Amino acid sequence: MKLKNVLIVVKDIERSRQFYHDLFGLELILDNDGNMILTEGLVLQEEKYWKEFLGKEIVPENNSSELYFEESDIEGFIKKLERYDPDVKYVNRLMTHSWGQKVIRFYDPDGNLIEVGTPV
Repeated sequence: MKLKNVLIVVKDIERSRQFYHDLFGLELILDNDGNMILTEGLVLQEEKYWKEFLGKEIVPENNSSELYFEESDIEGFIKKLERYDPDVKYVNRLMTHSWGQKVIRFYDPDGNLIEVGTPV
């Protein structure tokens, strides 16, 4: 068995597709009307469908999971992020862990936690 995809819930699927394309270079593989598969195994699911499936409310910024990306030019990425979304909500700005890795954490437009770190 292998892990095939990771699904995140979004309010505006087109805005989220554009966000992940513009900042991370993810491309659309398949659009299933409310469910988009992007490269690198990321799936975007419209909130209204997810609520129907679960029968529960969605809790943005629940901090129970994160999407992790690596970027060797993290300072360049931060400049790109700030130009793209000057109002981005940070969990932590650029910091360096004790093992030397630089990381930044922030939320996507729907409150999904993202970490970008330098390769270890």
